[in-house]
Amino acid sequence: MEQECGVAGALSNLEIVHTPVLLHETLEYLSPVGEPYADDAFMVDSTLGEGGHSEAFLKRFENLRIIGLDADPKIQARAKQRLMPFGNRMSFHQGWFNDFYANYPDSLPKPDLILFDLGISVFHYERSGRGFSFRYDEPLDMRLNPDAGDSVETVVNTKSEKELADIIYMYGEERYSRRIASAICEARRMSRIVSSKVLADIIYRAVPAPYRHGAIHPATKSFQALRIAVNHELDNIPPALSSAFSVLKTGGKMGVITFHSLEDRIVKNIFRDLAKACICPPEQAICTCGGKPRAELLTRKPVAPTDDEVSENSPSRSAKLRVIRKLR
Repeated sequence: MEQECGVAGALSNLEIVHTPVLLHETLEYLSPVGEPYADDAFMVDSTLGEGGHSEAFLKRFENLRIIGLDADPKIQARAKQRLMPFGNRMSFHQGWFNDFYANYPDSLPKPDLILFDLGISVFHYERSGRGFSFRYDEPLDMRLNPDAGDSVETVVNTKSEKELADIIYMYGEERYSRRIASAICEARRMSRIVSSKVLADIIYRAVPAPYRHGAIHPATKSFQALRIAVNHELDNIPPALSSAFSVLKTGGKMGVITFHSLEDRIVKNIFRDLAKACICPPEQAICTCGGKPRAELLTRKPVAPTDDEVSENSPSRSAKLRVIRKLR
């Protein structure tokens, strides 16, 4: 009895700071109802975060089991606490989703459903203390797994000016990338750049005065670019989707939520190729692949949030959902 009270108290004290986007649409498109789903459908939540999507699926579909993946042990601990009431219907794996699918455990059944939400949890911006947001003066880290790879601090203090400019331009689509990279290199000659506030101030001073007062803070795109770079976010998408599709059960569905054009372009192209009737090389005169698509596009166009969702949850404004069904 004491243990039960302790669990209830812990759950009541858990403040959820992230609202899952496109939740209604995701529940509808990835519903494990009807053929070919069994009574005990199995789902992989590839980007668990605080567990918002998983919680909604477990509540809606009583016979569904889920394994949730996350590279960040701190946020996964919060999800475990939140999802504790679902008992053995919910299990967890700490690690990157690309590694998980490339080495899919033999002990698990092939999933009926796979979900990727490629957005960064509000928790990371507000509570992680790793410098994801320029609104706070925090250590300049931005790694989703703080024990793996180089931090943003290492990147901004060691990369060449050209390398920094390329990162900021390619991943942030920042038109003043060269000016910003030059300012970073000039500042680090005076002292090492170690905090998010210091970096944001450097970027602010580097851009033209009119640019400082636009719709978004002038450091927004650069911070996004550096976060993508240290976490290899775009590099991980193609192999992860390929491996995930290979382990997905025939008839199963895979959905991906993206948040900017670079991610969405990658997902769009991969899904389009999977849905092609012929995948032979263009230079090949005769089809030898059988001319049968491997997947069906369930969303011909990406699903966007409603105006009501955007007004209630502003981070959803750039979200897009694409879903496919595996045919073979």
